[in-house]
Amino acid sequence: MFLWESIAFGPIHSRRLGSSLGINVSPTDVKICSFDCIYCECGWTLEKDYQSTHFLPAATILQAIEEKLKQCRQDNVPIDSITFSGNGEPTLHPDFLQIIDNLIIIRDHLYPNAVITCLTNATQLQKEEVRLALLKIENPMLKLDAGTDELLQIINRPTFPITLEEIVTEMKKFNGKMMIQTLFVRGEVDGVDFDNTAESNLSKWLEIIKLLNPKRVVLYSLDRETPAHHLTKIYKKELETIADKVRNFGIEAAVYE
Repeated sequence: MFLWESIAFGPIHSRRLGSSLGINVSPTDVKICSFDCIYCECGWTLEKDYQSTHFLPAATILQAIEEKLKQCRQDNVPIDSITFSGNGEPTLHPDFLQIIDNLIIIRDHLYPNAVITCLTNATQLQKEEVRLALLKIENPMLKLDAGTDELLQIINRPTFPITLEEIVTEMKKFNGKMMIQTLFVRGEVDGVDFDNTAESNLSKWLEIIKLLNPKRVVLYSLDRETPAHHLTKIYKKELETIADKVRNFGIEAAVYE
C-alpha cells in the first residue's frame, strides 16, 4: 500500500485514461476517504474523522498543479487527462468547486486538449457545489461497485452511514452526464463470501445502469496489491460478457483488465 507524496504527480500511464497527470487534493501523509474499500491501493482508511482534517488551501493546490503543467509543457510531455485521484476521495476537499473552476482556466491555457477527470466514490453528491463541480468537467467518473446495499457495505465499507439507494438518488441528478466505473471482484472478507459478478447482484447493478443511462461504463478488476487478502481477480472474458449486457442498453462500455 502507498500514499502519493505530492499534489501533482506523473504523468503516469493509465489503463483507462492514457497519459494521466494525477492530482491529489488530500493530505500527503494520510488517506482521507468516505469509503474503506477492500481493494484500495492506498490501504485501509485509518482516519475516519475527515470532517476535521485540515486540507491544504486551494491556492496551494492550484499553484502546484500550474507549476507541474508548465514544466510538462516545457518538456513536451503529453497529457491526455488531468485526473483527480490521490490519497482518498477528492470531493471531500471543502474548496473542491473553487479548485475545479480555477483548474479549468489553467488547463485551457496550458493543455487545452486535455480532459479533466475526477475519480469519485459519489458519496458527496448531496452537496450541490460538488455536483456542480463534477458537471463542469469532461469526465466525472462515479463509482458503482454493487447492485445491492448489502454488497456495497461489504466491498466499499462506507465510513459514515450511507446507502446505495441514497447514492443512486444523487447520481440520477446528473441526467446521464457522467461515466460509471465498476470494479468487479469476488472473494471473502471477515468470513463473508461475496461476488459482485453473481447474477443476484449483477441483475440489480444492470437495472441501475439502465436507469442512470451514463455516457460510458468502465469495467475493470484488480491490478495492484489490496488491503484485503482473499480477493480474486476477474479476467477480461468475464468482464466482456458483462460489458455486452451494458451495450445491449445502447450504452458504451469499455473493459480494462
